[in-house]
Amino acid sequence: MKKLYSIFICLVFTSALMAQSKNFLDVPYLETSAKVDTLISPDKIYLSITIQEKDSKGRKSVEEQENKMAQSLKSLGIDIDKQLTIKDLASNYKKYFLRSKEVLKSKQYSLLVYDGLTAGKVMASLEDLDIANTYLEKTEYSKMNELELELKTRAVKKAKLKADALTKPLGQKIGMAIHIIDNSQPYYQRYNQPNIRMKAMAMEDAGSPEPLDIGFEKIRVESTVNVKFKIMD
Repeated sequence: MKKLYSIFICLVFTSALMAQSKNFLDVPYLETSAKVDTLISPDKIYLSITIQEKDSKGRKSVEEQENKMAQSLKSLGIDIDKQLTIKDLASNYKKYFLRSKEVLKSKQYSLLVYDGLTAGKVMASLEDLDIANTYLEKTEYSKMNELELELKTRAVKKAKLKADALTKPLGQKIGMAIHIIDNSQPYYQRYNQPNIRMKAMAMEDAGSPEPLDIGFEKIRVESTVNVKFKIMD
């Protein structure tokens, strides 16, 4: 008896789903899609900095160079406690061997700055300290989630405008949205490693006393939606 009752419930549920599907297809509707995009300037810029012991008679230790770097960054208004981190937390130092089997140490950091002008000042100051192994690690936009939601809203509004434009010449109107698909691709962080050190050197060769205000590539963010609107008589 229980088995028969279960089969009956399944049949009723399946019939209900088929009826809903049929009702959806029977409703006259208009399908539109819309895409919006924008370009934004990054407001979080990460620089990778590597300090190595110097293989020379006047060798400078990693610790000595690190202290000088910290003083230089502080003079630029950088909060090293919040903006400067060691990249390899498991091991503060990396060691490498010379042909003479002598061991030298290196240390790698990640520095966060918020604009291109500060990034240019940092590179210029590191050049003065003979710390030339610096490159752009990645860029981010701090309000990416809010921006993506705003673009989705704009895309839906654009889809509605298109639907209005398509039905107006027919003397019809669109009603409520009966199906919405968000085809937007999430923004994936891009990691870059261009040799921005050369820009700082070119600035120095040009004899310009001002630090370089680096213009970073803008981030493209887009949103795409597909909407079905009910057509009203």
